[in-house]
Amino acid sequence: MDQKDTVVFGKSIRGGYGAICPAIKEGDQEICGSMHVEGPVVFGEPSEFDHAGATLMVGSLTNDDPDCEMPEKSLGISGSLPTAQWIQGGVFLDGDLYVTGSVDCISTGRLEARHSVADGLPKKFDIPHPSREGYRLAHACIEGAEVGVYHRGRVRNRKEIELPSYWKDLVHVDSISVQLQPIGAHQDIIIKRWDDEKIYLQAHGGMPIDCFFHVYAERKDINPLTVEYEGKTWEDYPDKDANDPKYAGQNTWTR
Repeated sequence: MDQKDTVVFGKSIRGGYGAICPAIKEGDQEICGSMHVEGPVVFGEPSEFDHAGATLMVGSLTNDDPDCEMPEKSLGISGSLPTAQWIQGGVFLDGDLYVTGSVDCISTGRLEARHSVADGLPKKFDIPHPSREGYRLAHACIEGAEVGVYHRGRVRNRKEIELPSYWKDLVHVDSISVQLQPIGAHQDIIIKRWDDEKIYLQAHGGMPIDCFFHVYAERKDINPLTVEYEGKTWEDYPDKDANDPKYAGQNTWTR
C-alpha cells in the first residue's frame, strides 16, 4: 500500500488481542466506523513521550504535508451535546487554565477545608514588606453588621461634601453617617442635612471650613447582611445570593 493511499473501513478497527468492547458492541450490532485499541497510543511527535505514561498520548503535530495547516492545539474537543468532555477520576494540570464560560464545582477536600477556615478568619492582604527586607506586611479588613461602603477625603473652604454620583443608586440615604475632623483650629462644624448627592456643613460664626471627612453608608443594591442565623456551617446562610425578597431591608438607620 502506498503511503499516500486512503484507508477506508466499513466496520471497526481493533488493535490488540480481540478483547470484547461493550462500548462499540459486538457481532451484528457492532457500530460501523468504531475503533478499539488496547493502547498505549501516541498521536503526534513521538519524542515528547519517553515512556507509556498514559493509554492515549497526544503530542505536537508532525505532519509535513503542504496542505496541512499547523494547528494551535494538540487536542481539540467540540461537542453539541450538553457535555463535550467527561472525565472520571483525578486531573493533573501542569500549566495554565483558561475558562471563558461559567464554572460550577462541588467544593470538597483541601479546597473546602480552606474555605471553611477562611470564613472564620479575618479578611486580609499579605504582601512583601515595602520597607523592611525579609519581612511581610499583613492588614485585615474592619468588619461590622452591615454591607457598608465609605467615602473619605478633605473639604476646604467649602460647605458641602459631594458624594460619588453613583451613591444615589448604591446606598440607603437614611443609613448615611459622617465623621469630621477639623484641621488647624476648632471650627464647631455641624452637619445641617444630607441627601443622596451632598453633605451640607456649617461652621461656627461662618468661619472657613477645613476638615477631613469619612462618610459611611449601607448598600441597597443587595439585601442586608443576615447577622445571626440558625445553622452549623456557612452553607446554612439563609440568603446565599443576597436577593431573596424575604430578607430585603436594611440594618443601619440614621434618620
